[in-house]
Amino acid sequence: MGYQSAKDVLPSHLIKEIQRYVDGEYLYIPSCKRKSWGSQNGARALYRQRDLEIYRAYQNGADLKSLSKKYCLSPKGIEKILTKQRKQNG
Repeated sequence: MGYQSAKDVLPSHLIKEIQRYVDGEYLYIPSCKRKSWGSQNGARALYRQRDLEIYRAYQNGADLKSLSKKYCLSPKGIEKILTKQRKQNG
Protein backbone atom coordinates (compact mmCIF):
# COMPACT_ATOMS: atom_id res chain seq x y z
CA MET A 1 0.00 0.00 0.00
CA GLY A 2 1.54 3.26 -1.08
CA TYR A 3 0.68 6.85 -0.30
CA GLN A 4 -0.31 9.24 -3.05
CA SER A 5 -1.03 12.94 -2.94
CA ALA A 6 -4.74 13.65 -3.22
CA LYS A 7 -3.91 16.51 -5.61
CA ASP A 8 -2.47 13.96 -8.05
CA VAL A 9 -5.44 11.61 -8.15
CA LEU A 10 -8.61 13.47 -7.10
CA PRO A 11 -10.46 16.42 -8.61
CA SER A 12 -10.23 19.64 -6.58
CA HIS A 13 -13.97 19.75 -5.77
CA LEU A 14 -13.71 16.30 -4.19
CA ILE A 15 -10.65 17.30 -2.14
CA LYS A 16 -12.56 20.31 -0.80
CA GLU A 17 -15.49 18.10 0.16
CA ILE A 18 -13.22 15.61 1.97
CA GLN A 19 -11.51 18.50 3.80
CA ARG A 20 -14.87 19.39 5.33
CA TYR A 21 -14.66 16.12 7.27
CA VAL A 22 -10.92 15.48 7.63
CA ASP A 23 -8.51 18.36 7.17
CA GLY A 24 -4.76 17.74 7.23
CA GLU A 25 -5.05 14.14 8.50
CA TYR A 26 -4.14 10.85 6.90
CA LEU A 27 -7.12 9.08 5.43
CA TYR A 28 -7.22 5.38 4.59
CA ILE A 29 -9.44 4.42 1.67
CA PRO A 30 -10.00 0.65 1.57
CA SER A 31 -9.89 -1.20 -1.71
CA CYS A 32 -13.25 -2.21 -3.12
CA LYS A 33 -11.58 -5.13 -4.87
CA ARG A 34 -10.73 -6.91 -1.63
CA LYS A 35 -12.00 -10.46 -1.40
CA SER A 36 -13.40 -12.02 1.74
CA TRP A 37 -11.21 -14.12 4.02
CA GLY A 38 -10.31 -17.53 2.63
CA SER A 39 -12.03 -17.09 -0.71
CA GLN A 40 -8.84 -16.68 -2.72
CA ASN A 41 -6.78 -19.60 -1.36
CA GLY A 42 -9.67 -22.00 -0.68
CA ALA A 43 -9.31 -22.02 3.12
CA ARG A 44 -12.95 -21.10 3.65
CA ALA A 45 -14.12 -24.07 1.58
CA LEU A 46 -11.74 -26.43 3.42
CA TYR A 47 -13.03 -25.34 6.83
CA ARG A 48 -16.63 -25.58 5.66
CA GLN A 49 -15.97 -29.16 4.51
CA ARG A 50 -14.17 -30.03 7.76
CA ASP A 51 -17.02 -28.65 9.85
CA LEU A 52 -19.55 -30.68 7.88
CA GLU A 53 -17.46 -33.83 8.42
CA ILE A 54 -17.36 -33.13 12.16
CA TYR A 55 -21.13 -32.64 12.23
CA ARG A 56 -21.81 -35.86 10.32
CA ALA A 57 -19.40 -37.84 12.50
CA TYR A 58 -21.16 -36.52 15.60
CA GLN A 59 -24.54 -37.50 14.16
CA ASN A 60 -23.16 -41.00 13.56
CA GLY A 61 -22.19 -41.40 17.22
CA ALA A 62 -18.72 -39.89 17.61
CA ASP A 63 -18.23 -38.14 20.94
CA LEU A 64 -16.73 -34.70 21.58
CA LYS A 65 -13.50 -36.07 23.02
CA SER A 66 -12.70 -38.27 20.00
CA LEU A 67 -13.59 -35.49 17.55
CA SER A 68 -11.45 -33.10 19.55
CA LYS A 69 -8.43 -35.39 19.26
CA LYS A 70 -9.00 -36.24 15.60
CA TYR A 71 -9.29 -32.63 14.45
CA CYS A 72 -6.88 -31.11 17.02
CA LEU A 73 -9.56 -28.78 18.37
CA SER A 74 -10.80 -28.15 21.89
CA PRO A 75 -14.08 -29.75 22.93
CA LYS A 76 -15.49 -26.21 23.19
CA GLY A 77 -14.42 -25.58 19.57
CA ILE A 78 -16.17 -28.77 18.48
CA GLU A 79 -19.31 -27.65 20.33
CA LYS A 80 -19.27 -24.31 18.50
CA ILE A 81 -18.93 -26.07 15.15
CA LEU A 82 -21.81 -28.42 15.99
CA THR A 83 -24.02 -25.52 17.06
CA LYS A 84 -23.27 -23.64 13.85
CA GLN A 85 -23.94 -26.72 11.71
CA ARG A 86 -27.23 -27.43 13.50
CA LYS A 87 -28.40 -23.90 12.67
CA GLN A 88 -27.34 -24.23 9.02
CA ASN A 89 -28.69 -27.74 8.48
CA GLY A 90 -31.88 -27.38 10.46
